[in-house]
Amino acid sequence: MSLTGGVLTTAAPSEAGGTVVRSLLRTARAAGGSGAEPPVTIPRDPAREAARRELSKRMYHENDPGLFQRALKAFWDWLDRLLDSAASATPGGTIGLIVVVLFVVAVLAALWWRLGTPRRQPSSTAVLFDDGPRNAAEHRAAAEAHAAQGHWNQAVQERMRAIVRSLEERTLLDARPGRTADEAAAEAGRTLPVHTDRLRAAAREFDDVTYGGRRATEESYHRIAGLDRDLERTRPALAHSTTSTAPTTHRGAAE
Repeated sequence: MSLTGGVLTTAAPSEAGGTVVRSLLRTARAAGGSGAEPPVTIPRDPAREAARRELSKRMYHENDPGLFQRALKAFWDWLDRLLDSAASATPGGTIGLIVVVLFVVAVLAALWWRLGTPRRQPSSTAVLFDDGPRNAAEHRAAAEAHAAQGHWNQAVQERMRAIVRSLEERTLLDARPGRTADEAAAEAGRTLPVHTDRLRAAAREFDDVTYGGRRATEESYHRIAGLDRDLERTRPALAHSTTSTAPTTHRGAAE
């Protein structure tokens, strides 16, 4: 309706209705409704490929976890599955598995406490003297210096070297490079049979400290030091006089 020249007039009905109808058809076609044109459809495979391409864009992956986080998650997932499998196969479930693990740990701890660190046998290169030549007095002085500082490993090593070097100086052992503590104890035991067992024990102590990873104690050092002093006062069990007089000469020089 409109007012023209003071007279109220009415618009043509057909003209207004056509405008409304055309507007509704355009809205329906834009919304994919049931207009004259059918809605757009995409087959399944192309739609899936289009979605994959869309989701592969960087904007969708900015907050994804890194490589380390993914690897850590995969590890924990694997460990969780492993524990679940073990728990399901163990009587008592998870509690039974915990009991079994604690039992195994207790057994291993008991074995370690009872047997200690596994010993390593000295190899062919595990020689008694690994530095330059020194006489018995120098090795004894080094042993006493280490003992004064509480370094019992080094004290035991130097005292054992002093024993072997002293026997070499007394010509009870031949001066042979590359000799091990076990070899020295076995050779000296044939010359000084009264001390065979103590020589072997001292050699084992040296090997345990040097190559077996064990720690020496003050008592072990004093045992070897006592053996050193007793060997100085012991005459060798030899028939020929040249070697039997060597200990007397050595004692006179040491005193």
